[in-house]
Amino acid sequence: MDWQAFWLSVRLSLLTSLILVVIGLPLAWWLSVTRIRWKFLIEAVVALPLILPPTVLGFYILMAIGPQGTLGSIWNDLFGSALPFTFHGVLIASILYSLPFAVQPFTAAIASVDRNLMESAWCSGVGRLQTFLRITLPLATPGVIAGIVLSFAHTLGEFGVVMMVGGNLPGQTRTISIAIYDNVQAMDYSAAGQTSLILLAISFVILLGVYGLQRKLGLGR
Repeated sequence: MDWQAFWLSVRLSLLTSLILVVIGLPLAWWLSVTRIRWKFLIEAVVALPLILPPTVLGFYILMAIGPQGTLGSIWNDLFGSALPFTFHGVLIASILYSLPFAVQPFTAAIASVDRNLMESAWCSGVGRLQTFLRITLPLATPGVIAGIVLSFAHTLGEFGVVMMVGGNLPGQTRTISIAIYDNVQAMDYSAAGQTSLILLAISFVILLGVYGLQRKLGLGR
């Protein structure tokens, strides 16, 4: 069991999920309330990682964060370092790759909240931010939890995008999925099986926790 790779994957998943909450909730709220006709274009861009092969998405991210890419050039000017084959580069790739797994559940949950409640609050003089925090977000909590869990679990099992953007550097970009791949390549099926079993158990426990919370809130059958 490569515990270094395991804890790096956990750290990557936690940071990705946290950042997606900060980015995804405002985006999901906008998608659920806006009446702009070209909203479908934004929805298509957000959902693109769902159907793009990970290697294709990883290639374009690598080009964007590379020395000749816009994001890579800005990063280099600000911090004096490169993004490819670093933890920060993998984190950016993970955020983009897991974006729909957070935004889509967030959007569905927010859209399910009775719009009359929000409009009544607005008419009463309550600001949009306060309405979101006091009314919309509490009612959309199950969907928000689902989005956080999905993005965490999806990031934990990443392989293609991480390999394209980060490579296989122990302690920096070598995640648990890459460690499993290396074990299989080395025909060390015992180590690969042990690691896979641990990931299976973690995924199952996470799902049990989510469904248990939903039942406790009276949202399950």
